[in-house]
Amino acid sequence: MRHRVYGRKLSRDSDHRRAMIRNLAAGLFEHGEVETTLPKAKAVQPFAEKIITLAKAGTFIARRRITARINERRIHAWVADKNVPDARKDNPYFDLPDAGDIEFNRYGELRKAPRLVEHIMSRIGPMFADRAGGYTRIVRLGRHRLGDAAELVLLQLVGREEGPQVSGGVSGRRRQAHGRTAFAARLRKAPVEESKAPGNSDS
Repeated sequence: MRHRVYGRKLSRDSDHRRAMIRNLAAGLFEHGEVETTLPKAKAVQPFAEKIITLAKAGTFIARRRITARINERRIHAWVADKNVPDARKDNPYFDLPDAGDIEFNRYGELRKAPRLVEHIMSRIGPMFADRAGGYTRIVRLGRHRLGDAAELVLLQLVGREEGPQVSGGVSGRRRQAHGRTAFAARLRKAPVEESKAPGNSDS
């Protein structure tokens, strides 16, 4: 029995599970959203929100506690990657650094780039300064992963997302409802147009 046992095992031992949650949270803070499975998203969500709460304090102690909880690393290296298409480099969540601010050495290793903890303290914390909680949301994508058919979701920071869902497009149910409304409007107009047609006058 799991009475009063907090958290999810996710079919991993404790070290693997802790590393996975830290890496998913780092991806969320770097990109503003991350695609994963539903159980993983539910496991990462409270961990990420506690880090954002610490970042809102903006103190030195908060920075040290964030550093202890998440793996410090350099981020946004993909901005300067020529293999990443420019369309994927637009980020609605943050103002990304210029490619000139990111440097690689002659062996292709990353030499200069922003730090993750500094990014959390300077950008993500102030972004939610006026929000009391609920910094993330889980959006079901309606797709399943090949292989094990696990449900895929999008874990994202709230506040700067676009559109009714994720892509900004109209959902299938909304498109169907618009079609029904347009069809009903055409049916209402049809008797009026038939009465105005030539040869249908009563006189």
